[in-house]
Amino acid sequence: MNDSKMSYFQEEDILHLVISDEKEFGSVEVSPNITAELNSEGELIGIEIIGASKFLRDSIL
Repeated sequence: MNDSKMSYFQEEDILHLVISDEKEFGSVEVSPNITAELNSEGELIGIEIIGASKFLRDSIL
């Protein structure tokens, strides 16, 4: 496993969290606008949050 990375794409308002540099084999939408990225063994390797600013604001408040 490699170091975690976080990227924010302001124009699209997408937050992407990477916990492994493994190749993505599939993904699962865990809730609206939140996708879990999986490797070939079904293990979590990343998370993508669309509409991240609203999601984080609502989660904190």
